[in-house]
Amino acid sequence: MATSSQPAFLPHDVEQALLVGRVWRKTGEREGPCVVVVRAGEVFDITASTPTTADLFEREDIVQFAGTVAGESLGPVDALLASNQPGSEAPAVQMLAPCDLQAIKACGVTFAVSLIERVIEEQAGGDPAKAKEVRETIVATIGSDLSKIRPGSEAATKLKAELGRRGAWSQYMEVGIGPDAEVFSKSQPMSAVGFGADVGLLPSSSWNNPEPEIVLAVNSRGEVIGATLGNDVNLRDIEGRSALLLGKCKDNNGSCAIGPFVRLFDKSFDIDSVRAASVSLRVEGPDDGFLLDGVSHMREISRDPLDLVAQTWGRHHQYPDGFMLFLGTMFSPIKDRDAPGGGFTHHLGDRVTISTPRLGALTNTVQLSTEIAPWRFGVRALYQNLAVRGLL
Repeated sequence: MATSSQPAFLPHDVEQALLVGRVWRKTGEREGPCVVVVRAGEVFDITASTPTTADLFEREDIVQFAGTVAGESLGPVDALLASNQPGSEAPAVQMLAPCDLQAIKACGVTFAVSLIERVIEEQAGGDPAKAKEVRETIVATIGSDLSKIRPGSEAATKLKAELGRRGAWSQYMEVGIGPDAEVFSKSQPMSAVGFGADVGLLPSSSWNNPEPEIVLAVNSRGEVIGATLGNDVNLRDIEGRSALLLGKCKDNNGSCAIGPFVRLFDKSFDIDSVRAASVSLRVEGPDDGFLLDGVSHMREISRDPLDLVAQTWGRHHQYPDGFMLFLGTMFSPIKDRDAPGGGFTHHLGDRVTISTPRLGALTNTVQLSTEIAPWRFGVRALYQNLAVRGLL
């Protein structure tokens, strides 16, 4: 679990980890986003050799290149992260999300607990006051352990038929145990926020939560080159009213946080490391002393991460600039906060920390999407900036 101490923001084996990220820095009279690599705990600006992380992720020799390419030292990585913690003064070097041109995709309902919570949202019609009663009814009807059911299997087909007979079938059950995963566009290229930034909620939402997830970095060839952490900020009341409101629920200013760095796959860290990971969530309330801790174990995921990649990329769909893929969460906070039986919802100012030992920690502060800094720096702005800086 991440705490406020700065070493927790880094992988516990940071001396072995090969980390890639992005920062905003000023050099002379010019400023803009820069690609950085962290080697043995030191940050190097390598933008002169690779102007975007999308370019870097395309390299077939990515590990060798990132591990040896020359760059300007920006100092120790722990100092960089310490200066970017929520509430800090404007840092001289600001952390950004470690992706740029990549599409940002997400998988939903990949854990049994998440599946049940989505059914609850739907049957409660987005009303948090009804959630407790609906949750008890759902669990009594179908049980709470669906993790042993392999999606698309014969057993899943039989369960689907039985749930239909009981009148308990749901569109969330379809993607939870059916053959096809839910894969949706979470956010736009260049719109994700990074470590230490504010994340945003729609003012109209009164029932919402963080979604702690591992995010895979995938290049245009469908190769997973690394992993990072993400917060798939979720508006439970809006999606609960109708699944057709998913876009309104998921894609808003500051609704997607990724970081702090992408850890590249190498001899010390690979897809099996992702499969074995446990992802912790900590929410600290600014005004009510509220504290929530939870954990998701990737071993309990219903679909293998590489299956989710294959359902996203292939002959049916290509991503020329690569993509980032949220793998889903099993942790939907239900701890009562404001009233008995009322469940969890965010308060403005909540500090959310998502962590796992091999990837470090991502921390952000919850605010309104309408009040945080607007998103104005997109793909056109990126290339104009790189051209002015002589990096193209």
